[in-house]
Amino acid sequence: MPHRFRISRDSEALYITITTKNRLPVFRIDELKVILCNAIDEARKSSGFLLLAYVVMIDHMHVLTDKPNTVSDALRVLKGITARRVIDYLKEKKYTTSLAKLQHDERDRNYRYSLWQTEKNVLPIFSEGMFMQKVNYIHQNPVRAELVSRATDYRWSSARIWQGCPQDDEPLLVDCDRINWRRSK
Repeated sequence: MPHRFRISRDSEALYITITTKNRLPVFRIDELKVILCNAIDEARKSSGFLLLAYVVMIDHMHVLTDKPNTVSDALRVLKGITARRVIDYLKEKKYTTSLAKLQHDERDRNYRYSLWQTEKNVLPIFSEGMFMQKVNYIHQNPVRAELVSRATDYRWSSARIWQGCPQDDEPLLVDCDRINWRRSK
């Protein structure tokens, strides 16, 4: 049976923001958003963490997860799988300008390109109130960026799922039904 998750000091959620290198607008096209969503799902399944909420913007993503073994594990898997899939796509489609912008200057790396900035932007969430504040922040991101007028109109987030009106072809499903709430939402 899939595990359930309760937000508490002993079992916090993680609010993670991952930004593209130099804020390059990599996810301007929907095909790359699809690849990113598929890679997030692959990372979730390979690591066993719950994906509780998300949004994909043109140059960053926000995710809320349950806490995996370590924060480093979550970031390594999320960044690693997503970067490989996106960079493979850019190579296949010969997006040489984008690849050049993602290329490393350092010679001591085992890889040639970096999709993501190296900074860690992870906030532990210990309370349901703070958790819901972050869910709302994530879902309102496209509204604040003036991409849509309502959060549920933006395809690349979990807003519709949280509002109880998911589409049949959601790009990425979330595990919000696995949260064991202390009180009613």
